[in-house]
Amino acid sequence: MNKIISFKNINRLAVPAIISGIAEPLLSITDTAIVGNIPQYGTESLAAVGIVGSFLSALIWILGQTRSAISAIISQYLGAGKIEEVQTLPAQAIFFNVSLSILVLLSTVFFVEKIFMLYNASGLILEYCVLYYDIRVWGFPLTLFTFAIFGIFRGLQNTFWPMIVAITGAVTNIVLDFILVYGIEDIIVPMGISGAAWASLISQFLMAVIAFALLLIKTNVSLRLKFPLHKELGRLVTMSLNLFVRSIALNTALYFATANATQYGDEYIAAYTIAMNIWMFTAFFIDGYGSAGNILSGKLLGARDYDSLWKLSKRVSGYGIGVSMVLAIVGFIFYYQIGKVFTNEAIVLDTFYSVFFIVLIVQPINGLAFVFDGIFKGLGEMGYLRNVLLGATFLGFIPALYICNFFDLKLYGIWIAFTIWALFRGVALVIKFRNKFSPLIPD
Repeated sequence: MNKIISFKNINRLAVPAIISGIAEPLLSITDTAIVGNIPQYGTESLAAVGIVGSFLSALIWILGQTRSAISAIISQYLGAGKIEEVQTLPAQAIFFNVSLSILVLLSTVFFVEKIFMLYNASGLILEYCVLYYDIRVWGFPLTLFTFAIFGIFRGLQNTFWPMIVAITGAVTNIVLDFILVYGIEDIIVPMGISGAAWASLISQFLMAVIAFALLLIKTNVSLRLKFPLHKELGRLVTMSLNLFVRSIALNTALYFATANATQYGDEYIAAYTIAMNIWMFTAFFIDGYGSAGNILSGKLLGARDYDSLWKLSKRVSGYGIGVSMVLAIVGFIFYYQIGKVFTNEAIVLDTFYSVFFIVLIVQPINGLAFVFDGIFKGLGEMGYLRNVLLGATFLGFIPALYICNFFDLKLYGIWIAFTIWALFRGVALVIKFRNKFSPLIPD
């Protein structure tokens, strides 16, 4: 058996990737759980965190695609035995990405209120959105910087150090959330929703510092910017732009879902926020095997080992679907306990419970889609990933959402649309992979 695609090696990469991958959604899910239990205006605070979290996730996913591009190129060069030829690429890629993120950040801070009005936020919810965003947004470049370093580590077949960074950030965020949101009697005044934002910002800063230090200590990669521009920078930018468009399509679906849930009423956007945070958490959990597929497929492609690549796709997809089924079963077992972690508002809980089963049922479909998504990133097939997401969003999700709205299905409609969206992605990726690589397998 090829050791590269052995159970041990796949899980050596996947398990730490699972832990590191859930860092960002864990920051949001912690904010959601703690903010949702604020004694005064908890529902409005929960809704605001959900809206801002949706927008920030959109920005991070759109501009954070350099991580996958860096990982794909480095792993392919590693597989080809030419890793020394990409020494100057990481610094140039990170400089490009972080500079772009700062420009985007500065372009949003002057239009914050108008941005969240597009999500149908108004009144106290809008006020809380602006308060939360004005603090947390400054962690945006820090997160992108950290993600880019994660991409370098992944390209070098290492997911352990990203895991350490993620654990440190998550633990810090949880501790600070309790301290800053609820306060400490006679020491720290409760800060409410702004405390949650500060907790996330401080955690993101700490993660960026630790990631940078580990890169310097544990690798030979230099972040000193050197010229001329690397020959692969053009391919990296092209790959990133394809993923950029892909992420716009992905976040178009998230925008329509959030905007519609907000329009339905406060209890609906609050319930949607809980369900979406759980969806994101499980997505990044499953994506650990997608990350393993990403890392190993790039290396196998660089080595032109198509037989092992074919076997890898079967194994990691099987592991991903298996993990997703376990997550779904756990969700059904603790169906009612999970909701109460986030809020005690009866109307919000009833609304959440009415649709949570759909979130759980779709998990195996997510398992297939997310794993093959990771494999295609490792192969550098960013153009096809772009087209799949465009189709899933504009031919699947949006038409399904509006058909469901016609029948007044509200949150049911949103999650039915997400189910169709995930199914479209999974089927399209499997068909493309089989058609492209099946003929290349030696008899």
